[in-house]
Amino acid sequence: MIKKGIKNFVIYGLLLLLVAITLVPFYLITVNATHSSFDIVTQLNLLPGKYLIENYRKLQEYVNIWSGFCNSLLIAVVFMAVSGYLGALVAFGFEKYQFKGKRILYMIVLASMMIPSQVSIIGFYRLGLKIGLVNKLTTFMFPFFAPGVSSVSTIFFLRGMISQGISTSLLEAARMEGCSEFRIFNRIVLPCIMPGIATMCIFNFVNSWNNYIGPLIMITDTKKYTMPILISLVKGIYLTNYGAMYLAVGISILVVVIIYLFCSKYIIDGLTMGAEK
Repeated sequence: MIKKGIKNFVIYGLLLLLVAITLVPFYLITVNATHSSFDIVTQLNLLPGKYLIENYRKLQEYVNIWSGFCNSLLIAVVFMAVSGYLGALVAFGFEKYQFKGKRILYMIVLASMMIPSQVSIIGFYRLGLKIGLVNKLTTFMFPFFAPGVSSVSTIFFLRGMISQGISTSLLEAARMEGCSEFRIFNRIVLPCIMPGIATMCIFNFVNSWNNYIGPLIMITDTKKYTMPILISLVKGIYLTNYGAMYLAVGISILVVVIIYLFCSKYIIDGLTMGAEK
């Protein structure tokens, strides 16, 4: 009994330590956003300061942070929706349909996971440049949601869920009732794998929100800069207002934290779906 108590104490202690290590950086970012640059450089700040409004005013002088916020949100939402739906559609095709070259094509799709996104983004930029979609007001996000058509991680993850959760006999029964293939996908397949789609949509949203290299290469119009680019602009070459920079980082992180707080249930459900029979 005593050994079990010691074991539980050690486990819970390690878990609390892990939580503390995870939360400390977020806490320090929040605290430093309320201090002056001099305080941040010269001392370790553990309590909130009184320079939050001043830092926000300085931040607005450097960049239009809310414009970048809206641009990042637009790109991330479109990428999330496209990658979620089309990824599920492609995964359904690979799992439940038979066609020539299926195995080879799927291996090619998986092999593309080893290609760095920084390499493929140049191709999307040149494509968008040729057809006149770069930096247009309504279509400047094209190079960002276009990769959602071939989100390999989404395809791989959802194919496993379809294999475990949807039987071929169910699909055959729907076809005998006169359902079209798209009706089967939209009315039967999507609801069954919705926890997995929600999980991948959340991951894809966060990845798109934090994307820095893509917007840096493809966007030249300063009015269409995203949050990561604007945060990098706050850091000057010769002089940096660290309070304003920490405030911008805090605003960017806040979105990710809110998503996790409200969507953690869907992430857990999606990752554990099929684990229990």
